[in-house]
Amino acid sequence: MLKKRIIPCLDIKDGRVVKGVNFVDLIDAGDPVESAQEYNDLGADELVFLDITATKEKRKTLAELVEKVAAQVFIPLTVGGGIRTIADMQFILRAGADKVSVNSAAVKNPELVQEGARIFGSQCIVAAVDAASSKSRDGWEIFIHGGSKATGIDLLDWVRKLENLGAGEILLTSINTDGTKSGFDLEMLQAVTAAVNIPVIASGGAGEISHFVDLFKQTDVDAALAASIFHFGEVAIKDLKAELAEKSIPVRIER
Repeated sequence: MLKKRIIPCLDIKDGRVVKGVNFVDLIDAGDPVESAQEYNDLGADELVFLDITATKEKRKTLAELVEKVAAQVFIPLTVGGGIRTIADMQFILRAGADKVSVNSAAVKNPELVQEGARIFGSQCIVAAVDAASSKSRDGWEIFIHGGSKATGIDLLDWVRKLENLGAGEILLTSINTDGTKSGFDLEMLQAVTAAVNIPVIASGGAGEISHFVDLFKQTDVDAALAASIFHFGEVAIKDLKAELAEKSIPVRIER
């Protein structure tokens, strides 16, 4: 049985780790290089590095910072933010990333996912999806530009399309639960994991260890991503994994 992955997320703004609630009210959470090195040492399975304002500010991810982070970690590193072309993907992979994450650019140009998978392999392409409850119909709709712009695109239709285009993973963030620490959006995650056959990473809402237990017991997600509870020392990855193992949830335990 595949191990469930625990993935800290480093949201980057102006070269610093930040965290907010529902994608707004950002506060400083530390130095990204120091944070990456610490998570590597504390047993994280992977790291996600997102330059959260790169797309809105129409600039590329900070490659120098990616290089510094990559030099400190020996676990898979996913980098996203401002990646709009195949050249951008190549640039970030050469800087040290193992995978690239595309979000807004994929919505505007779905062929980017297909071409990226063809050139670099599906395992390199993480399709990040930000979704919230639809105000006009049942289900959920896709948002872009850091959760600030509704698209009207149905979530389940979109994740199926991403899989068909060759995405290797879906990184699904619930805007409704992001930063609230009220628990993962289990209904949304159940629907998405039932709709696709590729791995799904759950993001948005982690507040305590029981939320991860509920997530892995009640959905078929492959990984859980969290930020503030790790950044501010509310939950230790070692303690989280020990509790998951005790609940018969398969995780990688450092020996």
